[in-house]
Amino acid sequence: PAPGNTAFVGHGLGTRGPGPHVAGVLNSGACPRQAPIQPTMPPFLNRLWRSVRATVAPVPDISAELWLQTLQRYPFLARLSLPEQGKLRALSALFLDQKQFHGAHGLEVTDAMAIDIAAQACLPLLHLGDAAKALDWYDDFVTIVVHPGEAVARRQMVDEAGVVHEHAQVLLGEAMERGPVMLSWQHIANAHENTARGHNVVVHEFVHKLDMRSGNANGCPPLPAGFMGARTGRGAYEAWWNAWEPAYQDFRERVILAERFGAEKPWLDAYGATSQSEFFAVACEAYFVNRARFAQEFASLVPVLDAFFRREAMAD
Repeated sequence: PAPGNTAFVGHGLGTRGPGPHVAGVLNSGACPRQAPIQPTMPPFLNRLWRSVRATVAPVPDISAELWLQTLQRYPFLARLSLPEQGKLRALSALFLDQKQFHGAHGLEVTDAMAIDIAAQACLPLLHLGDAAKALDWYDDFVTIVVHPGEAVARRQMVDEAGVVHEHAQVLLGEAMERGPVMLSWQHIANAHENTARGHNVVVHEFVHKLDMRSGNANGCPPLPAGFMGARTGRGAYEAWWNAWEPAYQDFRERVILAERFGAEKPWLDAYGATSQSEFFAVACEAYFVNRARFAQEFASLVPVLDAFFRREAMAD
């Protein structure tokens, strides 16, 4: 494995480092050994606490200086319209009020770092209703653990004979079901190169959180009523999978040809070929940070993502 910070990471969905990507999904049996993690309250208690908290202590604003610095560091945020930037700033302030950051391995998470993470985490929620309602998508956890660089997770896999195999896996991030999110600051800070490649570990992990709202992540988050004009819930999910299934199979085939037979590598991160849930997360990060190139590669998915994230058609 590539060098990194050794951490024991429980079962979740993560962003892998470099390497072959067409493989089975591995199970892990370890427990977190990072910064202290607060137990997560049930969602209804979280909502009640936030309601009480808002009446006695208003959410602080993000300073204009720090906010402008964040916009300057991330070109896909700077390209938002002024009203969108204003709403994202308010969303990010509320997000920061609800979440706690822990730096692993001695990393100090500064205000600027926390704002950078909050803005990118809230980007998928920008058009999903008012700020408080939109943030209900993230009400199943409190803690965000930030590593200085890559983390090395110890994994376990049981083969057909029942033998347990252990190995190390390099991670740039990981989202736990009903648990914390882990992120690599080294990857977050490399904004310009990652934007060109359609990579964004923050969007990736927080989109996993959206996917998990319907139970086990499967590449399809809970869909709103009337999604893409569907009259029934079943019709909505059929519309979703009619777009995603062929796109995933085609992408997976291209990754196999590249990794096994030396064909041209796809632009989208090959990690998306490991499962439908990872394809959804990888596609979303590219959609948000490099929409123009994503639209060239996956034109059929753009209207589906626009419908889910409620984004009006915009110029590329």
